[in-house]
Amino acid sequence: MARFVDVRNMVRWAASRGVEDIMSGMIAYLEEDFRRWESFDKTPRVASHTAFGVIELMPTSTDETYGFKYVNGHPSNPARGYQTVTAFGVLADVHNGYPTFLAEMTVLTALRTAATSAMVAKRLARQDSRTLAMIGCGTQAEFQALAFRAALGIDVVRVWDTDPAAMEKLARNLIPLGFDVAVASSAAECVTEADIITTCTADKAYATILTADLIRPGVHLNAIGGDCPGKTELESEILALGDVFVEYTPQTRIEGEIQQMPADFPVTEFWEVLAGRAPGRQSAEQVTIFDSVGFAVEDFSALRFVRDAVDGTDLYEEIDLVAAPEDPKDLFGLIRAAAPAGV
Repeated sequence: MARFVDVRNMVRWAASRGVEDIMSGMIAYLEEDFRRWESFDKTPRVASHTAFGVIELMPTSTDETYGFKYVNGHPSNPARGYQTVTAFGVLADVHNGYPTFLAEMTVLTALRTAATSAMVAKRLARQDSRTLAMIGCGTQAEFQALAFRAALGIDVVRVWDTDPAAMEKLARNLIPLGFDVAVASSAAECVTEADIITTCTADKAYATILTADLIRPGVHLNAIGGDCPGKTELESEILALGDVFVEYTPQTRIEGEIQQMPADFPVTEFWEVLAGRAPGRQSAEQVTIFDSVGFAVEDFSALRFVRDAVDGTDLYEEIDLVAAPEDPKDLFGLIRAAAPAGV
């Protein structure tokens, strides 16, 4: 039997435990897995692109556990009444190949993306950071604000989106949670006095959400919207302003902001910072850039975390997912045994 956390139970868990507490706990799992980065079997995600969007599989494995996530990205979905991103994920036992844990990952991906942003910002942003500029106010925005507050104490959020209703939604959700929210009239106004800038837009296009003249010394730039070939958010000149950190270089060169740069453009994989092999922020004036596209190890960490967190609760069910005949070589016997008498 495999354990399964559906949408209802994922939401119950998040509501009862609290989003900030969940992301704080998830950061610990992410850090553990990033520190053992070299032990993972890694490959860029497998993507199927169509005129409507993209559907992807994101696999990774240790010598004990295999995991993958199925996820889509369809920027035009909200206009048609659908979400831009949906997902589910699986963990399996490497020793016999049996799936052991399944979960919805639409909500969980929102949690893990924000937790990853906050994990990185703990090492790359200035420790006195208090103001977050949020460009793009879709489904990820609230999670980003809560994650940065949990990790760094962020309490001021400046927001900008081309959709006024999205900005109103974000302010409506964050103000009751104790944030000081300022709605800007442009991206340039939004990033004024920001310590951390998060860009998270959905359009599948070479876009210029920010230009280099808007980036002040000491800023940490959390670029999470670019996540497939042909989709960027930053003017390429920004990438030359500071040090660029990535998850898995082969994937980011295809999908991230650095797809705009030469193949030998220097980057640092973030696991090296956690492992003490590379420096993170080195001065208050340094500009740091996290070119994040989302990588399978992060989903692996999130699935491990929720699996352990719901253990011994009523927040999962067991499903009969793997056929198990008494004789492993007689799968047909299961059908014969279920046939009506005399058939």
